[in-house]
Amino acid sequence: MDNIIYFKALSDETRIRLINILLHHDLKVGELVSILEMGQSRISRHLKILADAGMAKCLKEGVWGIYSIADSGPGRDFLEAVRYLFEQDHVLRADLKRAEQIIEARSAGTLRFFDHIAGSWDLLKREILGTFDINHAIFENTNAHETGVDLGCGTGELLEAMKAHAGRIIGVDSSPRMLEEARKRFSDANGQKVDIRLGEIEHLPLGDNEADLAVISLVLQYLADPAAAFGEVARILRPGGVLILAEFDRHQQHSLKTVYGVKWLGFDRESIETWFEKNGFALQQVRPHNLSKGLSLNIFQAVHNA
Repeated sequence: MDNIIYFKALSDETRIRLINILLHHDLKVGELVSILEMGQSRISRHLKILADAGMAKCLKEGVWGIYSIADSGPGRDFLEAVRYLFEQDHVLRADLKRAEQIIEARSAGTLRFFDHIAGSWDLLKREILGTFDINHAIFENTNAHETGVDLGCGTGELLEAMKAHAGRIIGVDSSPRMLEEARKRFSDANGQKVDIRLGEIEHLPLGDNEADLAVISLVLQYLADPAAAFGEVARILRPGGVLILAEFDRHQQHSLKTVYGVKWLGFDRESIETWFEKNGFALQQVRPHNLSKGLSLNIFQAVHNA
């Protein structure tokens, strides 16, 4: 009888459409309004029913709420059992296509931002971090590796530090202007080769098992779909490979959105740890660092158990 609440929650076509979208993407209420072409009050009411049933959850981002599917629990288990029923419906497929267009528009906005500020990005980053040496903190407990990759390498500052920890170095970024700055940085480099590649973290230009060390530093906050990054990193890492993730804890510094173009105001540890676990990573350690302006940075280190 406990399942009656879930059947009731999905007894409405709008709620089925919402759940199908949230099974694939995390979206703001306004974005869901745009996809379903319905009033905001109507969408909010249906989302509340889904959240009360334990099927959806809302993460507050300032004045906005970002909705996603529940991470776990009986409601999530129920959805996993019935989601195959959604796969062939033409209305639900059309909803997902519109959702993907919104995600692509988010990514395009981020790309334009980084292309615009590429030349001054290192200075902007120092304004956020102050005197904190994030590169030193990232590699503080790192052993030697064969192939290291910096995902979202920007102008290549972290690649310089990575050279002491990996024999072969790869930098990946989606901004051509950022990569121009990275290539300038290493144009006169002697000895160790730095391989610079254009690509997105959600669709990496690397082969399966190509690296044994991956670093994502202050990049997750810019991704339209942060959870998708973990699956791609799992694909390109060898069994036993290490992923180091440096990212802000949840905060309320809204200036990072307006000045630095971030999509997310940090991430709570529980969400990060869930993404690790779902993609076959065993978390080894979390090192918190308190910064200025009410910011806290977490450095996660995990091993890929393929």
